[in-house]
Amino acid sequence: MLYILSGQDDFSLGESLEEIKRGLGDQALLAANTTILDGQQATPDQLRAVCETVPFLSERRLVIVKGLLERFEPRSKSSSQKKITPVTNQRNEYKLLVACINEIPDSTILVLIDGRLGRNNPLFKALSARAEVKTFPLLRNTKLRQWIQRHVIEEGGSISPGAVDLLAKLVGSNLWIMKSEINKLALFTSGRRIEEEDVKRVVSYAQQANVFAMVDAILEFKAGIAEQSLHQLLERGAAPAYLLVMLSRQVQMIVRVKELRNQGKPEVEIQNKLGLTSEFALRKTLERAGRYPLERLKEVYHKLLETDLSIKTGKYGGELALSILIAELCQRRKI
Repeated sequence: MLYILSGQDDFSLGESLEEIKRGLGDQALLAANTTILDGQQATPDQLRAVCETVPFLSERRLVIVKGLLERFEPRSKSSSQKKITPVTNQRNEYKLLVACINEIPDSTILVLIDGRLGRNNPLFKALSARAEVKTFPLLRNTKLRQWIQRHVIEEGGSISPGAVDLLAKLVGSNLWIMKSEINKLALFTSGRRIEEEDVKRVVSYAQQANVFAMVDAILEFKAGIAEQSLHQLLERGAAPAYLLVMLSRQVQMIVRVKELRNQGKPEVEIQNKLGLTSEFALRKTLERAGRYPLERLKEVYHKLLETDLSIKTGKYGGELALSILIAELCQRRKI
């Protein structure tokens, strides 16, 4: 039996893999009959040897190969011109792999796990007709909100529509983080319905939203708003070192978005390169990249480095150093 599990939602993909495992009988025996291979390195001979190994005290053997299909994703024109011979070898190898996989014994369950695949992947085309194929794109909008509601119910709780919307906005499509945040909210509310205010108080991404507000205020020379945001974050338990890291990270990401936009990269590619799964974070970062000049961003970033040094050398305490940072940056005016 052949399964192909692919997509960027590795949480749901992992759940699907566990479901396959549960269907293969005794889990202790299955663990002894499971082999995991690196698909970027595996050769046809290695794969054949593993798949043809007779199961030990069991009827089934599980072979999991990660990244095999991605290895055969079509390369860009420029990269293919640089390495003509490897591409030719790759074509021959993919044919050998197809022959090997088509001959796996009935006792072997082969699972190919990959990220997002293109439509022209030759190995996927050759294998998909005989495989059980499942794709797991990142959940967004309605599907993400339905997932949140379902998992809150599984935790024995309930959640208001407004809290669902805010949670989806703040956390986005990273279901590993989302599950963790739902667990925290369920413990915090102790059986009562989860409301928007609970999300604001408990979810760590809500702190990120306040950091965004502080970054905006600093970049726009609004000392009062920046100081207010700083004090709110400190009162909620955010450490000065954490805030300094978050401020630096936000400025770095805005600069990176500017660079990628200048290269003509689409939003989807920008999101992937930055590793942003939260639609809220993506929208805010894109908006800032278009609003703030590079010189101002550089000025703020260099001042952040100076503040970090002043804290590490003991010149100032963390809270005082951040207050001085805001005061100095917001005093400066464009000529």
